[in-house]
Amino acid sequence: MSDLSTITLRADHLTKQVASPEGSLTILDDVSFKVERGRSVAICGPSGAGKSTLLALLAGLDDASSGRVWLDDIELGALDEDGRAALRAHRVGFVFQSFHLVPSLTALENVMLPLELDGARGPRERAREVLTSVGLAERLGHYPNQLSGGEKQRVAIARAFASGPAVLFADEPTGNLDSVTGKKIIDLLFALNQEQQATLVLVTHDEKLAARCDLRLDLLAGRLVDTQ
Repeated sequence: MSDLSTITLRADHLTKQVASPEGSLTILDDVSFKVERGRSVAICGPSGAGKSTLLALLAGLDDASSGRVWLDDIELGALDEDGRAALRAHRVGFVFQSFHLVPSLTALENVMLPLELDGARGPRERAREVLTSVGLAERLGHYPNQLSGGEKQRVAIARAFASGPAVLFADEPTGNLDSVTGKKIIDLLFALNQEQQATLVLVTHDEKLAARCDLRLDLLAGRLVDTQ
């Protein structure tokens, strides 16, 4: 049995229901699991299974209808929106398939931005350091439209890891990349996962990627149907 002090992310009977013309619709139904610090988990399932909804609940971006989430021993439901936003700024990183970079900012400035908003010390030096670690030392002054898809995702990964998050959420991080570039990005994510001991939570349709994770959660119609 795991020592609770090593559990970075825990979901307890999470349920999400929304109103629809036909009545109440259950998006997630009684989902429970826990992930140890520094481990990786794949959230899998067909479209509409509830994967993105689960990610939003785990990150405190949405409220559950019932159930609870703990992130780094902090119960998200006990925080107000400002408290959850502060927790995300300090302890959570995000990587999306569409990169979500600010087009008017350079690679360096994109990574600096959340650090500056969080009041971190030495944001420029930290941004330069982490961009160098993902192989972009020669691209610091480039704007997103001057970067390839793989380079944009590396900037997004650098931005996500710059604050030293406890948990990094990645939603189909290779969805807009070719297979060769996608593999390099995944290798990078797992390398940083190990190096920084940040718990990695991936939403993916990629079976090979899911197989690399320590834990796999399969969702079907909002229910957890299998764990490995």
